[in-house]
Amino acid sequence: MKQLVASVLVLVFTVSLHAQEEPKGLNVNDKAPAFIAMDQDGKTISLSEQLKKGPVVLVFYRGQWCPYCNRYLKALEDSLSLIMQKGAALIAVSPEKPESITQTIEKTKATYPILFDEGLQIMKKYDVAFAVDEKTIERYKGYGIDFIRANGETNGAHLPVPAVYVINKEGVIVFRHFDKNYTKRASVASILEYL
Repeated sequence: MKQLVASVLVLVFTVSLHAQEEPKGLNVNDKAPAFIAMDQDGKTISLSEQLKKGPVVLVFYRGQWCPYCNRYLKALEDSLSLIMQKGAALIAVSPEKPESITQTIEKTKATYPILFDEGLQIMKKYDVAFAVDEKTIERYKGYGIDFIRANGETNGAHLPVPAVYVINKEGVIVFRHFDKNYTKRASVASILEYL
């Protein structure tokens, strides 16, 4: 039954995403836009400061209510030592409020920075943000998922396409995984290849 519900949600969400102006994501060889935001510990995280130390793996995820996101963030946590051995940092970005990010951490045991993207500034710079249509909002409410409650009024019913960018020390994107089908995620092996 859970599998059927998940399949229906994938289909509904994919259809709704195609019905609006679609984000395209940034491309390999694009300059990665700078950003500064607060992580789950109230620490200021700056992309430019992180890049002084080494490459950055930047991950956009939908929210703590998404089992695919939680599974993926947990897999990244399990592989964090491999990423760090390459001299890289891992940063995740979400439209969710800090309280919801706390739930993500409880579910995934993430120890890397997770940023609340207030006003969708980072998601817009990386062209991954989109507005969820009314039909999908209502359908997800039926599953107990309220985007406004999770994201707050500022971010509202907006989500990112789950994307991964590897940014080299020069601030250039060298790897991109951008798939509107949120069940498909970049493998850790493919990320490590570009670090």
